[in-house]
Amino acid sequence: MRSKLFVPGARPELFGKALASAADAISIDLEDAVVESRKSDARAAVGEFLRSSDSQASGKAIIVRVNALTTSHFSADVYAIASTNLTLINVPKVEAASEIDEAVAVIDRAFTDAGLRPSLRILANIESPKGLRHAAEIAAHPRVAGLQLGYADLFGPYGIERRDPRHVYSVMFAVRMAAAEADVFAYDGAFADIKDTEGFRAEAGMAKRLGFLGKSCIHPSQIALANEVFRPGDAEIQQAERLLDAARHATANGAGAFLLDGRMIDTPDIRRAEQIVAGTKISPSASRREK
Repeated sequence: MRSKLFVPGARPELFGKALASAADAISIDLEDAVVESRKSDARAAVGEFLRSSDSQASGKAIIVRVNALTTSHFSADVYAIASTNLTLINVPKVEAASEIDEAVAVIDRAFTDAGLRPSLRILANIESPKGLRHAAEIAAHPRVAGLQLGYADLFGPYGIERRDPRHVYSVMFAVRMAAAEADVFAYDGAFADIKDTEGFRAEAGMAKRLGFLGKSCIHPSQIALANEVFRPGDAEIQQAERLLDAARHATANGAGAFLLDGRMIDTPDIRRAEQIVAGTKISPSASRREK
């Protein structure tokens, strides 16, 4: 899931185009991208799309960002989108693990009422100081598949400069460590300046170096950039394959750690090499807890 394209829930004419794009996933938005007067129409359109043959046959990860748990729309959103074609549900503004419990209760009722198995997992947005402080507890919930940064809400209300890379790095690192502790993925947030391709590339590169799975795209022009940045380079893939070959040889000979090109290799190096080789085949709904 190198790239995830946001699509407004009130623009159903764009759903098919998003599925046909080069994005690894699409994220249909029922929250900020939909004005209050169109919430009902948008959720109905998204529900219809999720039950369509187009969404079933796409093979693309489909995520829906619902309205926050504290709003009057949350339950209606969840009931409207209950579908086997939904990969993850993106819950915004999560601030505590107890809120995941509340969300799961609604999700499971909606799926059960629709005659579906209630096992859908959550992509939880970290976009407030309180949410950042509780990120590790949120990530540790068994129904959370990953954490996603929301920069605008995390920085904007407090006068924190969004474009300062020091600020971005600090919250990236905190969220990545919270996700790593729970062994779930971390996903980077959106970059609003569509024309600033170098800024997008730089921020995506920082996220990749910190081990984020990919980056959100708010415009189709950002998809190729995200795919390029988060795709492991040929040299990186070849080195990872060499390491895994050497690891298999070492294991066959009863060795735990071993030397490769003069460097001691052990379990963390092997796990990272496995992730590189897997590349974009990593499933956003998977975590080591399930393996």
